[in-house]
Amino acid sequence: MALQDNFTPAITITNLSKSFRSCKALKDICLTVASGEMVALIGPSGSGKSTLLRHMSGLVAGDRNGGGRISIFGRPVQENGIINRDIRNIRSEVGFIFQQFNLVGRLSLLTNILTGMLAQIPTWRSLLGFFRKKEKLAAMDALHRVGMSDYAGQRASTLSGGQQQRGAIARALLQQARIILADEPIASLDPRSASMVMGTLRRLNREEGHTVVVSLHQIDFAFQFCPRSVALKNGEIVYDGPTKAITKDLLQSVYGSDLSDMDYLKDNSWEAALRRRPMPPNAPVVELPEPVFSVT
Repeated sequence: MALQDNFTPAITITNLSKSFRSCKALKDICLTVASGEMVALIGPSGSGKSTLLRHMSGLVAGDRNGGGRISIFGRPVQENGIINRDIRNIRSEVGFIFQQFNLVGRLSLLTNILTGMLAQIPTWRSLLGFFRKKEKLAAMDALHRVGMSDYAGQRASTLSGGQQQRGAIARALLQQARIILADEPIASLDPRSASMVMGTLRRLNREEGHTVVVSLHQIDFAFQFCPRSVALKNGEIVYDGPTKAITKDLLQSVYGSDLSDMDYLKDNSWEAALRRRPMPPNAPVVELPEPVFSVT
């Protein structure tokens, strides 16, 4: 990594707005994420979390008026609603983790992970599915880093949701992304699998320095895993700061009546609710053996 990247923010957003007909999905968003941070995006459904993540990766362009701009490590992703022509190269820095995994069920996990290299190899090889030994070894290493190397030859459709999501994270690692954007990656998972996925993201953040921005509906996971949280409501940032400083009153103002429907807040003790975790904080961090792979 270049020395200047230690001082250049991973993500910089200024004056970003997005309109869908008469609806303002994002309103004058300004946000900076430092390299190596792990940030939670929280807020009710329809608050703009997913829309903001898609703008960060250049999948969606903002409004053409208002001077909105997004950059990744100082390289412009889009400006004034126009996506950079070099977006493919810029996007190679960003791994996007979707809620629905996006793995091909009939293919092996290893083959699915190798698709993370499609931007780095000739088109003819990607079309034929021809991957060299060193590429397969790199994919096995990525699977090892998320604790999934034992499942490399297994069809993706036979894996659990949590296993598939960790496979999707491995695909982003093989892409050599320095930023991981995760759009509600645990929304469809049981608590144990959710903790494993979030623990994997935290380990990559802490031990390998990946910048992670993850949108979460489950507030307790934000408290458990993300030092910083950004709360959105009606397309606007209403809080940006330490997660531990978030109060129940703040969440009440963000979520309104929806707050009472959250299981971990149904009792009257805010502190007790925060202590109730699906798993102990350190449980997902598993010591893995050094990888020894033999790929033909």
